[in-house]
Amino acid sequence: MGSSRFNMGSFLSLFLLIVQIASALKFDLPASAGYGSAHERCIRNFVAKDQLVVVTAIVSGQKGDGQKVNLHIRDAMGNDHGKAKDIAGETRQAFTSPGDTAFDVCFENQLVGRSGVQNPSRAIELDVDIGADARDWSSIAITEKLQPIEADLRRMEETVAEIVTEMEYLRSREQKLRDTNESTNERVKWFAFGTMGMLVGLGAWQVVYLRAYFRSKHLI
Repeated sequence: MGSSRFNMGSFLSLFLLIVQIASALKFDLPASAGYGSAHERCIRNFVAKDQLVVVTAIVSGQKGDGQKVNLHIRDAMGNDHGKAKDIAGETRQAFTSPGDTAFDVCFENQLVGRSGVQNPSRAIELDVDIGADARDWSSIAITEKLQPIEADLRRMEETVAEIVTEMEYLRSREQKLRDTNESTNERVKWFAFGTMGMLVGLGAWQVVYLRAYFRSKHLI
């Protein structure tokens, strides 16, 4: 029994570790003398309404080395969710999404002095946790007196529930798109029938008109 628990706990820990590694993003951000959104590098994510989002950024270097890294988080609805200037080391920002929307995590590396290094840049490691992954499960386990495997199961349960909710949302969106396509096809069909009927009527009128014209000229 103990061996079974150990194997299950090891499997869950390995699964969660793989998820965390897969969600991390590493890249180099070159320093630039320019300012503004044109010099930002942004990473976009999508989030559902009322979900907790925790953005963790680990920036290499140190303050005063001639580079200044700024962090800005904003969503497609025009809301700002956090700004941090001249960051180095680990920085964490958290917010709750006001709606179903996309949000951008943007970094800007300003060259503010002489660094003595050709093509200066900062290495950035970004980790974005959403929903169940963003919750502090260590504190929850302590507060609710949960065993590590119980905390992992709770976390996986909430993650699966979020996936199911997302699938339901996608299904409803697909249903709306299908209804829209069917409605559009129906309108196109009747428009085509109407056009064909109008062309047939126009052709018949032309035949009648020409026969009447030729009769009036005594050609028939």
